[in-house]
Amino acid sequence: MSVDTLELEQDVTTSVPGDIRCEDLVRIFSGQGVEVQALQGLTLRVDAGELVAVVGASGSGKSTLLTILSGLDTPSAGSARVAGVDLLSMTAKQRVQYQRHTVGFVWQQTSRNLVPYLTAVENVALPMVLARTPDRERRATDLLKLLDVAHCADRTPSRMSGGEQQRVAVAVAVANSPRVLLADEPTGELDEASSVEVLEAMRGVNAELGVTTLIVTHDPTVSDHVRRTVQIRDGRTSTEVLRRTELDEAGAERHVAEEFAVIDRVGRLQLPSDYVQSLELRDRVRLALEADHVEVYRDASRDGHAVPEAEPEEGSR
Repeated sequence: MSVDTLELEQDVTTSVPGDIRCEDLVRIFSGQGVEVQALQGLTLRVDAGELVAVVGASGSGKSTLLTILSGLDTPSAGSARVAGVDLLSMTAKQRVQYQRHTVGFVWQQTSRNLVPYLTAVENVALPMVLARTPDRERRATDLLKLLDVAHCADRTPSRMSGGEQQRVAVAVAVANSPRVLLADEPTGELDEASSVEVLEAMRGVNAELGVTTLIVTHDPTVSDHVRRTVQIRDGRTSTEVLRRTELDEAGAERHVAEEFAVIDRVGRLQLPSDYVQSLELRDRVRLALEADHVEVYRDASRDGHAVPEAEPEEGSR
């Protein structure tokens, strides 16, 4: 075992398995005298074993975030740690070990995930061959069963549907028991029925193997398959939606979704765009601090609307 490998493994074991921690993450791309800020101080925390979707419009920075977390890119500023590994200080050898053992990755393009001349079981075994993992064929077969594609074991990718290919790709991604599974638009090239199968398969892997899973997508329907959705806007995390199931007074099960604005370390938050549009908020807003909440008002002095009067304090009436 090399010194680089040992250092990486020791760093991983000193933290809670599977955590993703990003603080004030910045990524600036420069070219031909022009600078583009893809990430502008993004902060994100994903705890061990969570299944999280990151959603956002094209150009919001979500794919840039994923390339950084996968070790394919390095941020310009800020901090990023995955499973205890500092992504800004890795050497080239440590990066290889990180990508081979700590994270698994699923691309949007089904053709990028699998070697075309290998069967499904051979594709799943390949990363284990590179890592010199024992008992490869048995584990490959078990993973194909877990993802409900055991019938594809002896098929090459050209003999599988798009959905089958992506489920085999998930098996490849978790073959070496990574702490974190990353997926970039895994349903982007699939029809609705195949998309549901792939997402449910990923949810099954998350539940069975306990692998922390982060899915980046622009498809809002992915949110129905995860308990937590993080929205990125303009290179920052803006809102989160948390979902839970609870019983009502009659004992019937109901699904509850709550939306939260994300506050960064200096107190900035982004209001949801539909709130801003509905109340025609612009330029600045008026704030009122109450005992257990903050009220936000449109700046009525600029548009002729009456300014709401503050409630008198107790004892002043």
